Formats: sequence, structure tokens, C-alpha cells
Amino acid sequence: MPGDILLALIVFAAVASATPGPNNIMVLASGVNFGFARTVPHILGVLIGFAILLSAVGAGLGVLFNSFPVLHTVLKFAGAAYLLYLAWRIAKSRSMSNAKEKARPMSFLEAAAFQWVNPKGWVMGITAMSVYTRPDAPFVSAALVVAVFFLITIPSISMWTAFGTALRGFLSDPVKLKWFNIAMALALVASVAPMVL
Repeated sequence: MPGDILLALIVFAAVASATPGPNNIMVLASGVNFGFARTVPHILGVLIGFAILLSAVGAGLGVLFNSFPVLHTVLKFAGAAYLLYLAWRIAKSRSMSNAKEKARPMSFLEAAAFQWVNPKGWVMGITAMSVYTRPDAPFVSAALVVAVFFLITIPSISMWTAFGTALRGFLSDPVKLKWFNIAMALALVASVAPMVL
């Protein structure tokens, strides 16, 4: 891959990974409610799940969606419904959790599986694979896209989680935490609208 194309891919991956979206909003809220260490499985699930999704798109799943747009539409609305459910769960959370409490962060498998219904993930994946892969070296260029996104997403999603963790002291007041969780739920809902519309 030429250097200018690689640089463009890195910039695209950085912007796509760092901007607010379902994954970033959820790890921010998880950092506040559960702390960084308990959110690590969620982070790893996002990283591995999205890498697998990107690999599948690079292997031709994006072509399937272009051939059968109804599949993409069904997936988009299923993802939106699940995001609304997650927003509801975040909004009703009223206290920071510790290890003994019933509430828990998203698990590795839940976060990895979520990538398959994450509308932003599909848009990013299809866009990256269609723009940055080369027809003369499809597998090598697709692997490079996956590697770049994986490496860029690590600091990005960790930063969102760390920011949430840093807010724990400020949000230890139950009233502030309640309104923070409601604001995060609304932000998650707002992140769904552009992808569905």
C-alpha cells in the first residue's frame, strides 16, 4: 500500500475510532459505573469483535450486503433496537457498582457479538474495505486495514474508558450519576439516529 494511502487509512481509522459512537459511549459509561479494570473484558470484546467483523467484510460480506440490501436493512434495525435496549439499561443505572453488586459491565462475548449489530461498525468496515483495499492485493490490503484499525482502536477506546474512570469521583454523588447515566443513554440513542436514517 502506498504511503499516502496508508496515511489516509490511519487518519480515517483514528477519526472513526475516536468519535462518539455506541462502543465509545458504552465504555465511557462502563468506566464511570464499574471502573477501568472491570471494563477491560468489554474493551477486548470490542477490539476482537470488530477485527473479526472487518475481516469478514474484507472476505466479501460487504458484497453480500450490496447484492441483498434487505439484509443490511434488517441488521441495521436489529442493531438500533439493541442499542435502544442498552440505552435503557444505562439510563436506569443509579449507583456505581462494586464487585459484590448484581450490576455488571458488558462481558467479552457480549461486546464481541455486539459488533455484528453495531451500525457504526458496519459503516466503518464497509467504507474502509471498499476505499482502502486494492484489487491487485485484496487479502494483504484487507489484512492491513484490520491491523491499522486494531492498533488505532486500542488507545482510542482505552481513552474513553479512562475518561469515564476519571469521572468516578465527581459522579460519586447519586444525583450526578443518575443524570450522567441519563445523558449517556440519550447520547447512545442520538448515535443511532444518523445510522438508521
